[in-house]
Amino acid sequence: MSHCRLYLITPLKFDANVFAEDLKRALGAGDIASVQLRMKDVPDDEVLRIGERLFPIVEKGGAAFILNDRPDLAARLGADGVHIGQEDGSYTEARNLMGKGRVVGVTCHDSRHLAIEAAEAGADYVAFGAFFPTETKQTKTRAEVDVLQWWSDLMVVPSVAIGGITVENAGPLVAAGADFLAVSAGVWNYPQGPAAAVEAFEQIFS
Repeated sequence: MSHCRLYLITPLKFDANVFAEDLKRALGAGDIASVQLRMKDVPDDEVLRIGERLFPIVEKGGAAFILNDRPDLAARLGADGVHIGQEDGSYTEARNLMGKGRVVGVTCHDSRHLAIEAAEAGADYVAFGAFFPTETKQTKTRAEVDVLQWWSDLMVVPSVAIGGITVENAGPLVAAGADFLAVSAGVWNYPQGPAAAVEAFEQIFS
């Protein structure tokens, strides 16, 4: 059985009331490691408001609540962790804001060099991608599956595969040793609904 787990990312735009119900269904359908709140170009108070709404749902579902980009807001929310990109300030700044006990994950695109740097600095996970075309964000790089195998053979710091991942294309990433699959549209836009998507991913992992 694979040790891979799901790492859900919120949709680009969502109605908080509707999404809260989708999130509960997804969390109830299988083993989800974490949920990342990803809100771009919205005021800080809106991020905090939505974060305060979703955090208890994620917590009750047994997953870690991760905020994207903003360690300052993650610290204010008391979130379980933060995910930072290469343009979102340094790992050291994020760690100082979050403290030792919380998760700091780092985007490394397709770069083995950036991943090693992040791991040596103390990152809790490194994220590689995008592996497939995605509409969730504009991607600058395309990662090859073999980077996951290389990382898995070399390092103990977990890897997250991200970018256009669906039930249909996830198999090779799991086989290559990804520790987590970061999925957004592949769950929220799944034709049979988010819970069915989570169940389908569980089948792949097993």
